[in-house]
Amino acid sequence: MLTIGLTHYLILAAFMFCCGLYVMTIKRNAVGILIGVELILNAASLNLVAFSRYKTGLLDGQIVALFVIVLAAAEAAIAIAIFVNYYNNLATIDVDRGDSLNG
Repeated sequence: MLTIGLTHYLILAAFMFCCGLYVMTIKRNAVGILIGVELILNAASLNLVAFSRYKTGLLDGQIVALFVIVLAAAEAAIAIAIFVNYYNNLATIDVDRGDSLNG
């Protein structure tokens, strides 16, 4: 029977981090970039919870991961508001067109 250990969680978190980094570098859409940021934050939270579970046995990692989730939700709400304003000005959310916002 296969037991899931710390290494499995770290590999999954590394894969999630790489996917988030890939999405952030490839996507030109602002919402796609936001999804990449969320993937990276979730990978960091997974690492926190995994290390907390397997190394200390305390709830410190879970508590910090909860703060990361709250921070990610606040970041997403602010980013969506910025994207709506960006869309109102340019009629697109393509981040390459942002240089036209200079005064």
